[in-house]
Amino acid sequence: MIAALNRLVDLVEKHLTEDVDVNELARSLGTTEYHLRRMFSSLAGMPLSEYVRRRRMTVAAADVVRGDGDLLSIAVRHGYGSTEAFGRAFRAVHGAGPGDVRRDGGPLRTQPQLRFRLTVEGSIPMDTRIVDRPAFRLAGHATRVPLIHEGVNPHIQQHISGLPMEAHLRLKALSDTDPAGLLQVSDNVEPDAAEGSELTYLHGVAVSQDTPVPDDLDAIEVPAGRWAVFRSAGPYPQTLQSTWAATATEWFPSNPWRLRPGPSIVSIVERADDFSTATCELWLPVEPT
Repeated sequence: MIAALNRLVDLVEKHLTEDVDVNELARSLGTTEYHLRRMFSSLAGMPLSEYVRRRRMTVAAADVVRGDGDLLSIAVRHGYGSTEAFGRAFRAVHGAGPGDVRRDGGPLRTQPQLRFRLTVEGSIPMDTRIVDRPAFRLAGHATRVPLIHEGVNPHIQQHISGLPMEAHLRLKALSDTDPAGLLQVSDNVEPDAAEGSELTYLHGVAVSQDTPVPDDLDAIEVPAGRWAVFRSAGPYPQTLQSTWAATATEWFPSNPWRLRPGPSIVSIVERADDFSTATCELWLPVEPT
């Protein structure tokens, strides 16, 4: 996976003013665009699209400062059809318009070319198992929320706290298959998993495929497949979020599995009364590489 990500970075650099065919590259490397984008976002700390925009504007800034043509020529050279579109992208990266930078020589915010390297970590074993699951359903109360990588997501917190106690008890009674108990489900996550992008969050339970879901509940159909299950215990949600990050930095690069499209599921196995600590299971849909 490290080699695949570096090939992707090289391809971006070679075709910086063009749209990169990530799907074609992924196929040539024996993986999928979904997995490649998710791993890039997790390891780089930004979506691929944001990295491309920053690199384009880093190179474009040199042309602007050097006075290498008028602004329209520079905009077209770097893949933009107008000075307005170029100016918006330029300002978003550098914090100033190209005209101001040409006059003042700055400010400039440079995005270096990325290079991924595998470091020796993993001194703490990850408690993981691979399970095969037949098709099942996720039933509960769903809403759309922005993705937040660190800390408590207040939008999810508000969604859950707005449900009456009877709703939680009703869901628990409906659960009849693994993952067991009340679940935190993230679905329809963008491949880049960008901070602030929207996803579907469902507070619910897993039920067998032939279990009817009440009409007043939302349902997500989950096809049969394999899952990597990561168990963690400690301060909540920090330990869970660290485990999530370690799947990209440590587990996937050293195991013959890749992410496949589907919901990610968190099962709270045990927790403190104030939810300051918890034992969790993170379920991620996977397939062999």
